[in-house]
Amino acid sequence: MNEIDELLRHIRDVPDFPKEGIVFKDISPMLRDPQAFRTAVDLLAEEYMGKGVDVVVGAEARGFIIASPLAYKLGSGFILVRKPGKLPWMTEKVEYELEYGTNSLEIHKDAIQPGMKVLIADDLLATGGTAEACVDLVERMGGEVVGMSFFIELSFLNARARFAKYPIHSLIKY
Repeated sequence: MNEIDELLRHIRDVPDFPKEGIVFKDISPMLRDPQAFRTAVDLLAEEYMGKGVDVVVGAEARGFIIASPLAYKLGSGFILVRKPGKLPWMTEKVEYELEYGTNSLEIHKDAIQPGMKVLIADDLLATGGTAEACVDLVERMGGEVVGMSFFIELSFLNARARFAKYPIHSLIKY
């Protein structure tokens, strides 16, 4: 069994969550298993090793779980992108659409310096709303998005088309 097949065994389908008709891809079993979690982070990091990533951006909340160890593995900094009112200093804000509603995200105004090479990481690429909000925030601040990294990509939603100019690396595609 290859590494991706092994990771697939640790993804749980949860029907009708967060609303009817959606099958949620739960990574909790993978996170609980030390070897599976380590393998997933290592495989994501391989794609960006030696590519000069200055910081990894992770959006609240599951993005923190992915981006933080990825930043550590790459020797990069980690930037929090949070829901409104959660960051303690001056922020830049963007509103975006989710596959099942709308939301807003914020980043500290000094988090990204012009010219920084930024990797955006999250657990899942679905319709791309959260990822697009992160790209918007990074580019507004003068950062260069050098890639986007996801544990899971829901290919049938075709979010990749929204990000044609950015390299996307996903471990598992449905």
